[in-house]
Amino acid sequence: MPRQYWLVKQEPTKYAFDDLVRDKRTTWDGVRNFQARNNLAKMRVGDRALFYHSNVGQAVVGICEVVREAYPDPSAKEPQWVAVDLVPLRKLNREVTLAEIKKVPALKDMPLLRQSRLSVMPLTAAEFDTITKLGAS
Repeated sequence: MPRQYWLVKQEPTKYAFDDLVRDKRTTWDGVRNFQARNNLAKMRVGDRALFYHSNVGQAVVGICEVVREAYPDPSAKEPQWVAVDLVPLRKLNREVTLAEIKKVPALKDMPLLRQSRLSVMPLTAAEFDTITKLGAS
């Protein structure tokens, strides 16, 4: 199966990309939205995800990789919730802000712009590449 691409969102005051870098690995748990849960369940080992700081900052700040596929969320009482494990790959050279993303025509159909509250969302390879190129400069 070809690599898939994702965007995961977290408030940096709760768990920032720098925390993931420090920890070297994290369980991405606590998701309580059915659509986001379904996206977690579709993640495969080797998939890449952009790490987005929500609320404070509103920017893509880093790239991580899925290293463990969906399993029962250890923070949930109900069995229908899942978690995945992520490791950091690298911090972007510069943050790619939501305002900047909104101005790029190639990103106009991103779920981030259409479903802004969704915490785990799929990306196309082209969207992933566009944002990582913007963050490399």
